[in-house]
Amino acid sequence: MKHESLALYCGSSAGKNPAYAKEARKFGRLCAKRGITIYYGGGSIGLMGAAAEASLEEGGKVIGVAPRFFKEGAVLATNLTEMIIVDSMSERKQLLEEKADAFVVFPGGYGTMDELFEMITDAQLGLHSKPVAVYNYLGFYDHLLKQLDKFMEEGFLRPFHHSLLVTANDLDELFRKLENYENSNDRSWLDKIKHQTK
Repeated sequence: MKHESLALYCGSSAGKNPAYAKEARKFGRLCAKRGITIYYGGGSIGLMGAAAEASLEEGGKVIGVAPRFFKEGAVLATNLTEMIIVDSMSERKQLLEEKADAFVVFPGGYGTMDELFEMITDAQLGLHSKPVAVYNYLGFYDHLLKQLDKFMEEGFLRPFHHSLLVTANDLDELFRKLENYENSNDRSWLDKIKHQTK
């Protein structure tokens, strides 16, 4: 399935290795060339800013979703296709989940992890059936992926929920897996939990 839009979750910092920002710019350009609208947190700095700027330079469409307490110009980009201002971080995540056809996670910190786990938890609960992809560039998420394996091994994560998360080590693989994504959730499990919560 070809996606028309995606939500990008990534660091508001560029990190120590300049390769991260370079890869974020490459990603932004590829989204523009593929006609994919990027929804993201609206930042002008870090990996967020690098991906957004590169997509715009390539003629792409980039839409920011930001809480009103961030200061425009200092933290927020001023040159986007559109900037949507919301009241809270929670509202931002909800809107990104609603608007995007897929979710891509680049290197980042606490905020990126918050967004990743909310999106994958909502997929687990059947609140959406869209792909959630971790881009494990330069092995950045190796330890996290091992921890998720541990969750499954110890019985805290069902195999069909573990399989919901898409992982990729290069951009060609990432776009290919997004296009070929099939939701692995178990319908009988979803029916069971929905019945129990009525």
